[in-house]
Amino acid sequence: MTGVDELSDSTEVVEMEDVNPTQFNVEKRSWEDLRKIIRNSRQNMGVIVSKAPHDFQFVTKDEASSHSHRIYFLGVPYTTRDNSLLYCDVPKKVRQDSLLVLSWKPMFSHFQTSPRHGIFSREEELLRERKRLGVFGITSYDYHGASGLFLFQANSNLYYCSDGGNNSFITAPTKPVEIQSQSSGTRMDPKICPGHPDFIGFINNNDIWVSNIKTGEERRLTFCHKVLPPFGSAGVATFVTQEEFDRFTGYWWSPAAREELDGGKTLQIMYEEVDESEVEIIHVPSPALEERKTDVYRYPRAGSKNPVITLKLAEILIDNQGTIVSTQEKELPAPFTSLFPTAEYIIRAGWTKDGKYAWTVLMDRRQQNLQLVLLPPALFVPVNQDESSRQKSLEAVGHNVHPLIIYRENSDIWINVHNIFYPFIQTNDEEFTFITVNESKTGFCHLYKITSVLQQGSYDWAKGYTHSEGDFQCPVKEEVTLTSGEWEVLANHGAKIWVNEATKLVYFQGTKDSPLEHHLYVVSYESPGEIVRLTKPGFSHSCAVSQTFDMFVSHYSSLTASPCVHIYKLTGSDSDPLHKEPQFWASMMESSTFQFDYNTPELFSFKGKSGFDLYGMLYKPTDLKPGAKHPTVVFVYGGPQVQLVNNSYKGVKYLRLTTLAALGYAVLVIDGRGSCQRGLKFEGAVKDKMGEVEIDDQVEGLHYIAEKHKFIDLSRVAIHGWSYGGFLSLMGLIHKPDVFKVAIAGAPVTLWMAYDTGYTERYLDTPEKNQKGYESCSVALHVNKLPNEPNRLLILHGFLDENVHFFHTNFLVSQLIRAGKPYSLQVYPNERHSIRCPESGEHYEVTLLHFLQQNL
Repeated sequence: MTGVDELSDSTEVVEMEDVNPTQFNVEKRSWEDLRKIIRNSRQNMGVIVSKAPHDFQFVTKDEASSHSHRIYFLGVPYTTRDNSLLYCDVPKKVRQDSLLVLSWKPMFSHFQTSPRHGIFSREEELLRERKRLGVFGITSYDYHGASGLFLFQANSNLYYCSDGGNNSFITAPTKPVEIQSQSSGTRMDPKICPGHPDFIGFINNNDIWVSNIKTGEERRLTFCHKVLPPFGSAGVATFVTQEEFDRFTGYWWSPAAREELDGGKTLQIMYEEVDESEVEIIHVPSPALEERKTDVYRYPRAGSKNPVITLKLAEILIDNQGTIVSTQEKELPAPFTSLFPTAEYIIRAGWTKDGKYAWTVLMDRRQQNLQLVLLPPALFVPVNQDESSRQKSLEAVGHNVHPLIIYRENSDIWINVHNIFYPFIQTNDEEFTFITVNESKTGFCHLYKITSVLQQGSYDWAKGYTHSEGDFQCPVKEEVTLTSGEWEVLANHGAKIWVNEATKLVYFQGTKDSPLEHHLYVVSYESPGEIVRLTKPGFSHSCAVSQTFDMFVSHYSSLTASPCVHIYKLTGSDSDPLHKEPQFWASMMESSTFQFDYNTPELFSFKGKSGFDLYGMLYKPTDLKPGAKHPTVVFVYGGPQVQLVNNSYKGVKYLRLTTLAALGYAVLVIDGRGSCQRGLKFEGAVKDKMGEVEIDDQVEGLHYIAEKHKFIDLSRVAIHGWSYGGFLSLMGLIHKPDVFKVAIAGAPVTLWMAYDTGYTERYLDTPEKNQKGYESCSVALHVNKLPNEPNRLLILHGFLDENVHFFHTNFLVSQLIRAGKPYSLQVYPNERHSIRCPESGEHYEVTLLHFLQQNL
């Protein structure tokens, strides 16, 4: 396995067995000296921080051009600190004996992308938290291929520009057009209407609006803020949906505009309407602390009520001049809870490419049952009608118009949310074919091509509807396995597939070669069998494939190589498209040549007592003394959906680990059971009992390394992590105080019944059904097991944290005081769950180093 051998014995010369091994004592430095170390390492690392391009959009140029593609992307130009919209032109011919580094060309000149004075609206700030955004400027954009229209949010306003439409490309920076609005408040989540790109949609004050960017006409489509004040929203993803299901929008334009007889068009938007009136309220201090106010949030803690949800349809009738004639709000013919009684969450939604159906993915509360549903637009009826008109509307729906459940997935562990659904255009009204993934079937996430029979039922909507088992269910006619084996197709956190219907190939990213490396692969969906890897081994890749399937771009790195971004062309015979060879074409970014004293971690693996192979990284102390025992820091996350150990560059994200090693600490990182990319059984080991097997695997890995490398001082081991890692740091000190001398817990969950429904219940069920599990893994209920010695526990937390609320630390501290236990606490008054302010980040790093040097 590439780069994943056992730990090398290259240091055995200095790891001599000593009859009387000496302790290596980390030099005790002043607070100010530690600040200088942190500032110096950050300054040096700033030189090689990857301002890498991302969010690629390929556009094909015409035959007469000397360039084959223009690639649009987001990136940070070297002259600024803000993300901007840029492009590169890819030449048709390149010299193979030289390295071509493409220049990044700005779409705009002299354009302010970040809010003036750096102040975001509350909506923008919270979205940045949910998306874990660390960059400023333009962070996303929407693109309409036929017109070349770009739409994006910048400087807390909406803008658009055009390039590439009708093969007309700019040659110099342009000026984006600001979209004016009569409405107050921040406009969020802007999207271009695919069927009529003069129209855009956006969210303002929890309602959906549309605007004609050419005429300036603006119209509000929904009125939840009036009907359900202040608990309702339309088109807005709730906190749990964003945080736990990675869905950041709540409305979806139909790709097709319906032509009307008078020459006008009807545009359609399906959206989620949410009523949070029954969801519990929490108060979090406002960022403006001097005003002594609190922000109010609707936050469904485990076991409490979730929002009431439904799907609706908004229709916009426009005349042939593009003027809005009327708008209409439509609803399902029966309550959402009647149609789909087990559905607790709307996980994903969208439209088929021809606009014939809207579709949605629904999940039950325990997240063990998933259903993929088609919704004919004709199913929706106008809202707010009198009884007579409503009856006529229901009768007009037709008995054979109803939802179609075309696929189900069931798991006795849980279902991990994914993004993979590719519906083919129907060639037969009685069948529907699509590509998706399923993890529950084999325990590993794999691709399947599925054909379902659109079985028609008969429902008299005018007479009311009562759900019966089997309603709307469509049988699966054929299920073709496209990939298989004990490895994973990447399907979450923004992962996608690219389907070439002309060659019957599907391109995807996965871990077939190694669980520590992500690669781009291709397989035939018509005659699946051989899976071809397109990216080079020894690195971990993140890729995007062109719409013409002749090029792809890869952002890749390894533990020893900082990130670079290269473009590859697929060359070879069109008669054998599966075996086209990737040929390096051009570079968009090269690895940094800056000589930074980066302490590269070594990968290792061992067979755990559980029977699983476990992977880890070891940062050896830079100043390794012969026969000396070095203090060790176990850096942990350990929870589901996260993988820390892989063959990608760690110099930027894990800078503090490099700093620790440089000061003389050994640093250990282990992905134990519960972490992702290893199959559902491996991740599902934490089901109903979080915080047990994770710590067992950390301790087992620690002892494995201590046995192999004699410089580990088992009498001086610290455990440190943030969020779930903070929770595990506390669990480590509670259950293994003889192993861990100190614990440094950042933003820890200390009482799981106080964390949100979507995450907690996936792994622990509800408190009512798993009281024992909740009690055993809620660290605040076990403070009596913590050590009585001072300076063994440090807790850090952002006071404004709206994810893991400061309540968790507040409750833990109150229990510690009641039990008479010593602790240290560091509060960051202006920080949320992620520490974002540079001064706070520096203070956290120095606090960590100082606490360790004094107490480990």
